[in-house]
Amino acid sequence: MARIIPYKPREAFQPLHTSNKRWKVVVAHRRAGKTVACVNQLIKEAVMTKRKDFRAAYIAPFYKQAKSVAWDYFKYFTRVIDGIVINESELRIDFKNGARIQLFGADNADSLRGLYLDSIVCDEYGDWRANVFQYIIRPALADRQGKAVIIGTPKGRNAFWETYDRATHSDDWLALKITVDDSGILPQSEVDSLKQELSEDAWRQEMECDFDAALPGAIWGRELYQAEQDGRVTGVEYDEFAPVFTAWDLGYSDDTAVFFYQVIQGEVHFIDYYAASGKSIDHYAAHILSKPYKYKTHFLPHDARAKTLASGGKSVIEMLAEHLTIQKMAITPSLSLHDGIQAVRQMMPRAWFDKERCYDGLEALKQYQREWDDDKKMFRDKPRHDWTSHAADAMRYAAINWREEAKPVIEDKPIRGIMVGQTDVTLEELWATQPKQPKRI
Repeated sequence: MARIIPYKPREAFQPLHTSNKRWKVVVAHRRAGKTVACVNQLIKEAVMTKRKDFRAAYIAPFYKQAKSVAWDYFKYFTRVIDGIVINESELRIDFKNGARIQLFGADNADSLRGLYLDSIVCDEYGDWRANVFQYIIRPALADRQGKAVIIGTPKGRNAFWETYDRATHSDDWLALKITVDDSGILPQSEVDSLKQELSEDAWRQEMECDFDAALPGAIWGRELYQAEQDGRVTGVEYDEFAPVFTAWDLGYSDDTAVFFYQVIQGEVHFIDYYAASGKSIDHYAAHILSKPYKYKTHFLPHDARAKTLASGGKSVIEMLAEHLTIQKMAITPSLSLHDGIQAVRQMMPRAWFDKERCYDGLEALKQYQREWDDDKKMFRDKPRHDWTSHAADAMRYAAINWREEAKPVIEDKPIRGIMVGQTDVTLEELWATQPKQPKRI
């Protein structure tokens, strides 16, 4: 006797289950049940597929989040299906017909490279790192013409908003928006209570699915929104007659981020951005030199002075100088985190951003938020340390330095000589040999 999966679709989510469109985006209010709906959509596809090697993925912003939010749902709703095999260590469910569903985190998107996928769910897409879908997820769907469901609650006009906006203007997409008034899922008493407890911006964002509401806790949200309204996030041409400066955040166990900018008639033109992880000094130097820009000064954080045995007793700033021989290196003046954030706010009305080349950096700046205190139900004064922090730190250094050059610690005369030890040592390896320093926020 066949057993029935214990899921009854809510009316608001019926289009998700009935539409045959390859691309779907669902914008839904908090606690609408979007994760449960998408979990069951993947299960339905796995059970009904005619492919013997059907592969599906549920991808959350973070791997731990995928496990805590969705894994129990997958196990609960598949428990009545005969012949399933649950792999707890790999967060994977194998079906009797050969189908497979596995959970991943967008924070380790490289784990998806080389996979082919027939169907995916991208959960809380507003929290994803920029371009993960474009560069890694989308190619995994190509040869199987796989399908995608992108879901979440708004967090400003970021990549999720762009996806939803695109979907609303395309016949190839299903665009579904479910506000708290549309769904009727929450009791009215609970709705009334939430409306009293949440700020106006939080209510608009979380319950009315308003992309234009200010992101709660966003540090530079209003400044970046104003830049977009003023038309200062656009195509910004490189001026070959003006020098280019770079501002770096050195990541030792995570991203290194670099903003490229020019100062023209009292305005700061951010013309480019680059970030990578686990790469050597050689890699970053090669990337800098691959650009057609005429550089004047590279501004680095204070920890670029540190000398380590792993690098043959040379500092990062000295190692870079070996490659960037005709350019100056400078250490950014030491300011508190708060003063650096304020420096960015003061600079922002004069800032222009190239929309395409700075896209990844802008996405990070938009999502740079203060920490949330769950006990006190309020934001702390300090920023949350996550993937957005590196672009934010690089932007702080740019804001500190743009008015005038800092006094360089290495003069125009290049540092020459043969490197002692490794030249391809990663920043992570360098960091491991240094004395312990206080953790940066």
